[in-house]
Amino acid sequence: MPRAVPIRTDIPAAELRRRAKIESDGRALRRMLALASALEGASREDAARQAGMDRQSLRDWAHRFNAAGIEGLRDRPHTGRPSRLTEGRMAAFRAVVLRGPEIEKDGVSSWTAKDLCRIVEARYQVSYSENGMLKLLHSLDLSWQKTRPVHPKSDPRAQADFKKNFAT
Repeated sequence: MPRAVPIRTDIPAAELRRRAKIESDGRALRRMLALASALEGASREDAARQAGMDRQSLRDWAHRFNAAGIEGLRDRPHTGRPSRLTEGRMAAFRAVVLRGPEIEKDGVSSWTAKDLCRIVEARYQVSYSENGMLKLLHSLDLSWQKTRPVHPKSDPRAQADFKKNFAT
């Protein structure tokens, strides 16, 4: 049977539990509590089970804790999949969205996710799902919510006069 990985003892179990109380990352919190239980003498299997992981996971986290301390118990940043559009194309697309649609050219009075998917595919030969388009808009610091539509032939002055004459 393999030997249990020794856990560093320069950070005592009480300190791990104290840090777990103020930890905002739930996953790191569980790892701290599992290691604290193991340091206090619980079997590795019981400590892992109490934290909702298996014994091998606890062993892996013990290695990370030994190497990097409490910071090693946090998840590393994930880079994720790169965007399908280059930086330049994303800037151009953002400008298109901010400019808004032209009824004669685009055939719509306000953008929908479906319309934007169609435009990106036509201009850049890149296809997005509607949810993917909403995530792209979010990454460009744009909102997916639309403003109230305004008819192109509406007269703002006539509306203001109407409001003045009939306001109570």
